[in-house]
Amino acid sequence: MKGNSGIKRIVLAAGYSAKGLRAAFAHEAAFRQEVLLAIVLIPLALWLDVELVERLLMVGSLLLVLVVELLNSAIEAVVDRIGAGRHELSGRAKDLGSAAVLISLLLALYIWASILWTLGRALV
Repeated sequence: MKGNSGIKRIVLAAGYSAKGLRAAFAHEAAFRQEVLLAIVLIPLALWLDVELVERLLMVGSLLLVLVVELLNSAIEAVVDRIGAGRHELSGRAKDLGSAAVLISLLLALYIWASILWTLGRALV
C-alpha cells in the first residue's frame, strides 16, 4: 500500500481485511465454530434484559475471541510458511497462540456465566 493515501488506502485496507476474513473462514475450522457461536450468542446478548455495560462485555468478549483466533491463525500460517520441519520455537509460537485463544475463551465464558448467574438470581 506504499504510495497510496486517503480513501484509496482505506479501500485497499478494507479489501485486505475482507480477504483475511474469507481466508480464515475457508481454512480455519475453529474460526468457523467461533463465528457460529457469535452468531447465536450476540443476538441473545442484545435480547437479554441486562445493563448496557453487561451487554457490551458479553458482545465484546465474543468479538475478542474472534480477534485472538485470527491472530493465532496468522501466527500458524507464518510458522507453517517458514518450514514443515519441527523446531522448538515454531512449536512454542503455535502453543502460545493456542494459549491466547484459550484464555480469551475462558474470559468470555466467565463474563457470560457471571452475567447470566446474576440475571438468574435477580429473576428468583
